Amino acid sequence: MNYRHAFHAGSFADVVKHIVLTRMLLYLQDKPAAFRVIDSHAGAGLYDLAGEEAQRSGEWKSGIARIVQARFSEKALPLVAPYLDIVRSFNTGAELKTYPGSPLIVRALLRPQDRLTACELEPKARKALIDALRRDTQARVVDLDGWTALAAFVPPKERRGLVLIDPPFEAKDEFERLAKSFRAAFQKWPTGSYLIWYPVKSRRAADTLAREVAQAAQGATPAGKCLRLEFSVAPQQASGPLASTGLLMVNPPWTLQAELRTILPELEKPLGQGGAGRFRLEVPKP
Repeated sequence: MNYRHAFHAGSFADVVKHIVLTRMLLYLQDKPAAFRVIDSHAGAGLYDLAGEEAQRSGEWKSGIARIVQARFSEKALPLVAPYLDIVRSFNTGAELKTYPGSPLIVRALLRPQDRLTACELEPKARKALIDALRRDTQARVVDLDGWTALAAFVPPKERRGLVLIDPPFEAKDEFERLAKSFRAAFQKWPTGSYLIWYPVKSRRAADTLAREVAQAAQGATPAGKCLRLEFSVAPQQASGPLASTGLLMVNPPWTLQAELRTILPELEKPLGQGGAGRFRLEVPKP
């Protein structure tokens, strides 16, 4: 899978991932103690929806563009609104021109005592992220491979926080490397929360990853809990664009599963392509 995020910024996969990320961060805010977020593959930070890549793919038009126009129920709207407010804060008026990546969504939800460590190895993306976070004393951009960073930066001194693992999936062994790196990180920090993104192109690869992450979480001391979400906007074609996205949440907030069961049904219609989308939310078996 060739993955340059400028092509996919604001896509349905971003919408689902960033709504979940926002809910997990808001839960961390409930306690006054500081937390740290470690973004292992941070990207450029801010994406131009009028740029060549975004316009060529047009994925944001069937993603965030639909969600900002969607009508949500009284139950779902308060859960989705914080994410939408962040996206709107990077735009003026009703027109969408830019989309914030995960580091800027995280930064918007940091309190004065909280910190962000964002890892990005690709030079152009790293420079763009540094520019986006310039002179920000709460956010640090690190020129380090995300897989190396996972072992290097956990546990953080704050002892509370979240690790976002969102690799580009350009290498053939990315699924295997992700499972191995998560296991190593979780053994060092079993009380942290983890949010792992993956594309659902191969059912076998997706199921194997979910099983290995659940095994690593439950085999640690203390044992971690795991939640799995997959969202499909259309049947996945072998040679077609990504139509199904996956998330694994380890040590998720106890409120998250119920929140997602409120939110996800209301994303099916606006994000569906050629019909309503569908979601799968479960506790994976190790």
